[in-house]
Order: sequence, then C-alpha cells, then structure tokens
Amino acid sequence: MDLVLLCVFLPLVTVAWGQYGDYYYGPYNYGDNDEWANVYRQGFNFQCPHGQVIVAIRSVFNKKEGSDRLWNYACMPAAQSLGEPTECWWEEINRAGTEWYQTCSNNGLVAGFQSQYFPSVLDREWQFYCCRYSRRCPYSCWLTTEYPGHYGEDMDMMMYTYDHYIRGATTTFSAVDR
Repeated sequence: MDLVLLCVFLPLVTVAWGQYGDYYYGPYNYGDNDEWANVYRQGFNFQCPHGQVIVAIRSVFNKKEGSDRLWNYACMPAAQSLGEPTECWWEEINRAGTEWYQTCSNNGLVAGFQSQYFPSVLDREWQFYCCRYSRRCPYSCWLTTEYPGHYGEDMDMMMYTYDHYIRGATTTFSAVDR
C-alpha cells in the first residue's frame, strides 16, 4: 500500500516542485560573505551572465571608509516568458555628488552596475547595464522606498518572484551627511 501511495504522490510532488521553481527564487548565493563586488573607495564593474538579471542587492555602509559602501549582487535567469535578450547597453552615467533617478531605457532590465568612487565628494557615480528581451516586460512598476531607509543603514533587497524585476534606482545626496 505504501508503494502505491508513493507512486501516486511522487509525480504530484515533482509537478508542484517544478511550478515552485518557476515562481520563487530560493535563498540567494552571493558567494562567501567576504566576496564583494568592490572594496571601499574603489570602482567596480559587475555584470550578470548573458540572459540573467540582477535579483538581489546587498550593501554595507562604513562612515570611516569615506562614507562608502561595499556592494554585492546576485543574478538569476530572466523568466522564460520574457524570451531571449535582444540587446544590452550601458545607460548614461549618474554623476557623484548629486541626486538622481534612473530607469533602463527601451524597456530594459538591470543586468549590471558600474561605479566609481570620488573622494572629493565622498560619493559614487553609477552606470546601469540594461538588457531588453524579445517579449515585452510588464509596466506595472513602482519605486520601493524601503532600501535603505537612512543613508547609513545596511541593505539586503531581494526579488522573490519572476514577475518582479529591477528597472532602475534613485538616490539622495546630502552635502552634510555625504
């Protein structure tokens, strides 16, 4: 009897597990805790492998290191419903020492970042690496404001499902807080 139940339920569990994998990202593998995309006060370039997009961002702040942050990213393949990437490009640079708001143009999704630190303003400039896919990405987008809530807070932001993507970012800059 137990063998019969196993034969009946095993295919159901397999199907359920396959559907689970299509809609939920498990815990992200950022690599070892010491593996950051940058070191303090240095530039970096991080790009996901072709066909993947940024799905998680982790950052820690250190005022003693020039009010700079360490950054780490996780990538996952874009949902199959988006098709294949048709083109990728670097967006314009967001200058250090200013407030900015940027989204990937041409319905692109963020697949990488490039950043350079400027000690004169204790801030970074940013450039997004964006990729457009053969099928259109939904436009039901919103700006999340919870990461981080204060300039010195650490950050760990994750996209939990295939229907959420990073399309851009915004920053504030304070000449007082740097």
